[in-house]
Amino acid sequence: MGSFVGTGIIIYLFLKFLGVGFFGRIMGVVVFVANINILYLQSIAMTELLLLFTMTTGVYELTKWHKNDDVLCLIRASFWIMLSTLIRYDGWFLLALTAFLVLIRTWKRQGYKAAEGIIITFCTLGGFGIFLWLLWNQLIFKDALYFAFGPFSAHAQQTQLEQAGVLMTKKNLLLSVKVYLYALVFNNMMYTTLISAIGAVILWLDKKISPSIRWATIGLLAPLFFNILALYLGHSVLFIQGISGNTWFNARYGIMMAPSIAIFIGYLMDRAKTFRPILIGLYIFLLIFSFGNGDAVTIDDARVGSSQKNVSEVSGWLKNNVRDKEGFILISAASHDAIIFSSGLPMKRFIHEGTGAYWKSATTSPDRWARWIIMRTNDLNDLTFKAVSIVPGYQKYTLVAQYPFADIYELNEEYLPELNTDVILPNK
Repeated sequence: MGSFVGTGIIIYLFLKFLGVGFFGRIMGVVVFVANINILYLQSIAMTELLLLFTMTTGVYELTKWHKNDDVLCLIRASFWIMLSTLIRYDGWFLLALTAFLVLIRTWKRQGYKAAEGIIITFCTLGGFGIFLWLLWNQLIFKDALYFAFGPFSAHAQQTQLEQAGVLMTKKNLLLSVKVYLYALVFNNMMYTTLISAIGAVILWLDKKISPSIRWATIGLLAPLFFNILALYLGHSVLFIQGISGNTWFNARYGIMMAPSIAIFIGYLMDRAKTFRPILIGLYIFLLIFSFGNGDAVTIDDARVGSSQKNVSEVSGWLKNNVRDKEGFILISAASHDAIIFSSGLPMKRFIHEGTGAYWKSATTSPDRWARWIIMRTNDLNDLTFKAVSIVPGYQKYTLVAQYPFADIYELNEEYLPELNTDVILPNK
C-alpha cells in the first residue's frame, strides 16, 4: 500500500519534471490509482507494487540526471534500481537497459574514460543487489546460480511446461508480442493503452524536450521489452485465455507498464488540450464500466485461472476430513503451497521441504509420520511422490480422494497405533 501511494507521487513528480501542467499531472495519477487491477494488487501480499515503485523511481532519478548531470541523481537512480533487482528479475533487465543508456550518453558527451568511471559508479551500487543474491545462493545452496538452474527455478518450471507442449511463446516472437500486448490491454484497458501509445509518440517527438531526456524515458518501456524477451526465450510463461492456453496464468505481468501508461497519458492530456473533453469523457465512461462489472483480470486469474486449479477441491476435503483428527499431512510446498494456505489448517499440521528432520524422516518412513499424503501420483516433478513412491511405507496407504491437481492418500487404520502425532524431532 505504501508503494501504491509512493508510485502515485513519483508519477506526479515525473510529469512535473517533463513540464506537464497541474491538470495533466493529476490525470496521470488518476489513471494509475483508478486502475482496478492496481487497486487489487496493492491490497494483497504480492511484490508487483513494490517493484513498480522502485523501478519508476529509478527511471525518474535517471531522467533527472540526464538533464542536470547531478551525480547524486545518478546515485539515487542506481540505489532504487538496486532495490528493484532484489524484488524480481524485471529489475535486472532495467539495470542492464539503464546502464546502457548511461554508457552511451556519457561516452558521447565526455569520451570513453569518463564513461568508464560513470558506468562503474552506476553499476557498483546498482548491481549490489544481484551480488547479494548470488552470494546468498552460494552460501545456502553452495551454487551461486541455484536460482537459475535449480529444481525450483523458472528454468526448471519452463522445461516442464515445454515438455508438456504448453510453452508456445518460446522462439516465437510474434506470439510473444501478441500475448504480452493482450496482457497489457487486459490489465490497463484497450482505450488507455492506445492513448498512452499516442502520448509516448508525442513525448518522443516533442522538440521542446531535450533529446537526452527523451532517450532517458526509454527506461519506462523496460517492462515491455523484458516481458516480450522473456516469453520469446522461454524464461517466462503467460497464459491469456483464448490466446495461449485455455486458462489464465501470470496475467498480472501486464500491469508492469501501468506507471508508464499513466505518465504517457498525463503528457498527452497536457499537450492535446483541444481533445481533452473527449479523451476524459471516454475514460470516465470506460472506468464506470470497468468497476461496474468488476473487470479485473488479476482477480479472474486468482479465482478461475491456473493459480487456483482444483486447489479448493483438495483443501475443501482437508477441511472436512482432517481438521478434527490427529496426524500430520505430508505434502510438497513447492508444488502445493496454495493447498496448504487455503486449507485453513495450522502450518504445524504439515510436513514439507521446510520442516527439516521431519521431511527427511517422513519421506523415508511415511507410515511413521504422515497420516495423509497429498501428491500428484506418477508425477516425478512432485517431490513427495518422487520420494515416497520408492519406499515400502507407501504401500500402507489407500487413495481416498482423487482430483486433477492432486491425490489424497490416507494411512490404513491398522497402522495408526505406530504413527507419530507429536512434535519430537529438532527442526534442523
